[in-house]
Amino acid sequence: MSETTGVMREGDYGTKVGTVEPGGIEEIPQSDRHGSPIQLLWTWTSPNLEFATVFVGALGVLAFNLSVMQSLAAIVLGNALGAAGQAFLSMRGPRYGVPQMILGRPAFGRLGNAIPSLTGSLVAGIGWFAVNSVSGAFALNTLFHVNLKLSLLIIVLIQVVIAFFGHNLIQVFERYAFPVLAIVFLIAVIVTLSKSDLGGGGKGGGMGGFLLETATVYGYSAGWNPFAADYARYLPTNSDPKKVGLYAGLGLFLATTILEFAGAASMTIASPKDASPTDAFVGHFPSLLAKLVLLCIIIGSIAANVLNIYSGSLSFLATGVKIPSHIRRAIVTVVFGIGGFLLALSAINNPKNNYENFLLVISYWIGPWLGVIVADAVMRKGQHTAHLLFKRDYENYAGPIAFVIAVVLSIWLFSNQTYYTGSIAKAHSNIGDITFEVGFVIAFVLYWVLGSKKVRSS
Repeated sequence: MSETTGVMREGDYGTKVGTVEPGGIEEIPQSDRHGSPIQLLWTWTSPNLEFATVFVGALGVLAFNLSVMQSLAAIVLGNALGAAGQAFLSMRGPRYGVPQMILGRPAFGRLGNAIPSLTGSLVAGIGWFAVNSVSGAFALNTLFHVNLKLSLLIIVLIQVVIAFFGHNLIQVFERYAFPVLAIVFLIAVIVTLSKSDLGGGGKGGGMGGFLLETATVYGYSAGWNPFAADYARYLPTNSDPKKVGLYAGLGLFLATTILEFAGAASMTIASPKDASPTDAFVGHFPSLLAKLVLLCIIIGSIAANVLNIYSGSLSFLATGVKIPSHIRRAIVTVVFGIGGFLLALSAINNPKNNYENFLLVISYWIGPWLGVIVADAVMRKGQHTAHLLFKRDYENYAGPIAFVIAVVLSIWLFSNQTYYTGSIAKAHSNIGDITFEVGFVIAFVLYWVLGSKKVRSS
């Protein structure tokens, strides 16, 4: 069952691939709805079959001093939590036909929703875009011996062009990238596991290291949560919600868990000290496989970043910014591409530390955001909220208040990273980093208390 928002996206788009997607954050009209839930399997598998995913698993052994099997336990837990959020949020896409950040307006209000929307746009459209562009640039540099900065520019240009055209071209790219990435990375995983010491790895990481790796893994998986509905909103309104959630969550969980496990195991295989992250990973492969993996790292980084920059542009428009153009989403995509390129240039010389800290920061804001969204959904018990999504005078201050307080308190007390350590984390280092868990709980409880009256009246 569906309910219209009354604000429809303009233009004729349908299933066209070579046409720039019109509009921005408005509801997708019924005439443009197409596809089936299974497409979400490759939508969320392809972008996670890339080197950034491998590196997340490697951090468990490399940075947090865990054994391979301890890392695997943290990987499964972190990804299960991230995939659960992805499944829950994706199910609402076909019902309302709008981007994920617009679906947050009932909980945050029109003005308050600008806070997570702007955060999400900067994290994905610039932050994540920069991270994945760097891994693709390293692979291009290694494979074709192209200058590293020129490699970065080439990767960014390809990504921006695909995202500029929009949803349909992105879906086609993810679909055809899927079998290539899946086959090559599956072979790479098998070879890696056969050469690694699954009983080896770091020693002494303890519970603190386990929780740090769990938070890092969760930050990676949950980094997609604020954009879950963006790729389900074109599906027909009668799509089975359970299938929508299943394929979205399963695609995310399988890709991240398998590659991160391989990343952790690869840390037990000797590699040159001065090798780049990508060189170290492919160094033990036969020559042909190494080249194929490097090629797939390039394809995978593109698969991830076309989603990041596309969703980043939608999230930016969800702040309420008005751009008088029928291709406003495409215009924002180009601007974010430039910003992401400049950030990637500044971070390309120290990928390990920058990546670890970036992943932890992601989980810091997503935990509280999810806490508010889940609390609002539970309190409304499935009731329609379409009439609130574009209502100009609708505000719900309980959402932003709960979100901001949860973010500040959880970081102040429990953050555990290079640039800042919270007071409780500093006094009890064995707890690792539980900022996202604490942030989720605080936000959920605060919103339940502060927002109950508003939910009942709206």
